[in-house]
Formats: sequence, C-alpha cells, structure tokens
Amino acid sequence: MTTAATDKVKVAVFVTGGGTNLQAIIDAEKSGIISTARIALVVSSRGDAYALARAEKAGIPTVVCERKTFPSQADFEKAIRAALDEYGIELIVLAGFMSILSADFTARYPERIINVHPSLIPLHCGKGYYGLRVHESVLAAGDKVTGATVHFVNEIPDGGRIIAQKEVAVEEGDTPETLQRRVMEQAEWILLPQAVESVAREIRGL
Repeated sequence: MTTAATDKVKVAVFVTGGGTNLQAIIDAEKSGIISTARIALVVSSRGDAYALARAEKAGIPTVVCERKTFPSQADFEKAIRAALDEYGIELIVLAGFMSILSADFTARYPERIINVHPSLIPLHCGKGYYGLRVHESVLAAGDKVTGATVHFVNEIPDGGRIIAQKEVAVEEGDTPETLQRRVMEQAEWILLPQAVESVAREIRGL
C-alpha cells in the first residue's frame, strides 16, 4: 500500500553540480522505489548548476543560495532554513552539495540530513575528501574494493551514523574518473534512493 501523496515525507535535495544523484532520486520516485517520500524542493549552491534543469524538467521547485551573495555563513544558512520552512521540509538529502554547513545548522536537523559519500566510511573520508580526491586516495592506497556510504550528517565531516553501504570492485587500470563513474552507477545511484525511502519510513513510523 503506497503512502498518500499528502502524507509523504517532504524532501529537499541539496545540489551544486550536475545532479546525477538528484536524477537517481527523481527516477526512483517515478518507479516506486521511493513511495513514502517526495522531492518537494531542490536547493542549489550555484545558479548555473545543471541539477536545476533536471529539477525544472521534473516540475520540482528550486531555490538558489550562493554563499558568496550573503555577508555571513549565518545569513546564508538563514536563507536556506527559510526555504525549508516554506516548503515544510522534513528530510534533507545532500547530493553533491559542495557548500559547508555549520554545526549550528546540522544540529537543528538531528538525523534528518543524509549524505552519500563515495567510499566505504571510515576509509577515505572526512575533511578534504570529496569528488575525485576520494577515488585518487583509493587508488593510491591500492585498495581492491571501494564503494559508497549513505550516512546521517552531524557536525563532524562524514561522521554521522551510517545508514547503508555498498561495495564496488576496483579494477586494474582504473583511473579516478573510471572509478568515480563505476561507484556512482553501481552504488550511489542505487543506495541513495533506497536510503531516502528507508529514512522516510522511519520518520513516518512504518
């Protein structure tokens, strides 16, 4: 039995770039993998992010909050919170969001912010580990297995409780770019929508 649309957990997806993980969530909502939640808002830290075009095509409202346009971090986060309040957001998904959120911000949403990280936490994570840097670190370490982790967000970078992980093989001849693509296709795009549904069900007590 699917959840009535009016009772679905309202999700805000935070983006900065191309929005491939956003697209994975949009597709999962259409296919029914996500049935207890719906994307009610996309928040972008860049006005030229392609993710905004993906949201527009899917009919999802968008808000752009660029840190450089605000006098302080507090003002930047106040604007984001105002948008979240306006749309009644209950769950935040960081999907390649490249702006730092303060401890004050994350503390306001305990276990209501989730993030996907392209490694098997606690490996290759923490401050400075993002994008291709993660995959460069995996290859430099000579790891045979990597993957992705979805976790709750707290004041410690990549330090919140782990929700789910999925392994991906490191193949001979991999470059950071080929490894990044495989981790996205075989782990991130599968794991993140599943986690959105799982956390939404927890929020609704299902």
